[in-house]
Amino acid sequence: MSQLPAAEVVGVDGCPGGWVAILLSEGVVAGAAFAARFGELLAAIPAGALVGVDIPIGLPERGWRKADAAARQFLRGQASSVFSTPPRPVVEAATYQEANRRCRELTGQGLSRQAFALAGKILDVDRSRAEVGARLYEVHPEVSFRALATTPLQAGKRTWVGHLQRRVLLERAGIVVPADLGSAGRMAGVDDVLDAAVAAWSAQRIAAGITRSLPDPPERDTEGRAVAIWH
Repeated sequence: MSQLPAAEVVGVDGCPGGWVAILLSEGVVAGAAFAARFGELLAAIPAGALVGVDIPIGLPERGWRKADAAARQFLRGQASSVFSTPPRPVVEAATYQEANRRCRELTGQGLSRQAFALAGKILDVDRSRAEVGARLYEVHPEVSFRALATTPLQAGKRTWVGHLQRRVLLERAGIVVPADLGSAGRMAGVDDVLDAAVAAWSAQRIAAGITRSLPDPPERDTEGRAVAIWH
């Protein structure tokens, strides 16, 4: 992948086959990209750009994260789902059976296959965290859209109404997603592109210092790093 256009912030969303990114420069869409691996995408992002990504960042050693519970509370009354992020030994398990067993040991609850399916992408970002450092923040598109709308969104993001609502919200914020996104537009679904765009909106707020975190203040991992969903 060649170097992407200049950008101050980037929003990234996981999608089937990889990752889709929307770049913003001075609040305007400057480009889009698709990559099979998160590290490949990072390598092409302009140096210094702040990155908001829709994936759990910061894995507990046991129990559940406060960030996910806080996000569900924030979205109460809205048609959405927030997965509970399992502990690191669960995410690193080689099989679903092992992951489910470890999850029961460390949380007292089992693990859904849908949640286990996210393990590869969680670890993909986790491996890049040391490289990216303070430029990488966790966001959740439905949390971001809820903050952008200021009221709960009743239509799901994969519905026609939900798609239109989210696109209008982005355009009111000055984020107009162009029709031609190159390979990103051919590889990623409509909901994934819009999720990446609103992740970029949150990244813009983080860069401006006007963001909020769930929980507030953030939880801390064993290395003292913030574990929170930002919007």
